[in-house]
Amino acid sequence: MRSARKILLSIGGLLVLWIGWGVYVTRTTDRVPSETLDRFDGVEIRRYPRMVLVETMAQNARTAFGRLFRYISGANARDEDVGMTAPVAVRGTSIPMTAPVRTGPDGGDVTMAFFLPQTYTPETAPTPTDADVRLAVESPRTVAVRRFSWYATDERVARNRERLLEQLSRLDLEARGEPTLLQYNDPWTPPFMRTNEVEVELEAVPERLRREAP
Repeated sequence: MRSARKILLSIGGLLVLWIGWGVYVTRTTDRVPSETLDRFDGVEIRRYPRMVLVETMAQNARTAFGRLFRYISGANARDEDVGMTAPVAVRGTSIPMTAPVRTGPDGGDVTMAFFLPQTYTPETAPTPTDADVRLAVESPRTVAVRRFSWYATDERVARNRERLLEQLSRLDLEARGEPTLLQYNDPWTPPFMRTNEVEVELEAVPERLRREAP
């Protein structure tokens, strides 16, 4: 009986530590800034400013993530540590399961990008030393997103992707390109604390939202 109690207490302690880690990472990781324009039926219309990012293309997400992680850890011309910003952007046919990512189809390979903190511009961001890593700029854009939790399995992503597109179609909002996956958490965050979003860029901003935007 005493041994069972010790086991339960140990499991409970580990669970508390696990949850504590998830809370700590969520609160201390910077996020890409955005402006919410509207919300309806579980969909958010969001505007992003111009962002500087560092990206690479690889045959799989693990290789791509390793290259970019080395860049922010000092593999750049200034040997400078660069802050991590969520989400990580990934476009490709393979959906990574462990990194905060954005994923979408792109001809078979995986193109992954880390958004750099807003303190960097294309001119001030440190130059990558790896020839397979490059700096890029993403123009301001307006997107629609649908949020879901737990692990971003293929089935969950596909289901939320379909629901997002159906909702946009009912509202006569036209998508530009393919939906992507946004993941905001590190590999050790408990699944019930994870934040995922399916995102798609909008072809045009609705007139009502243009009038309301500052």
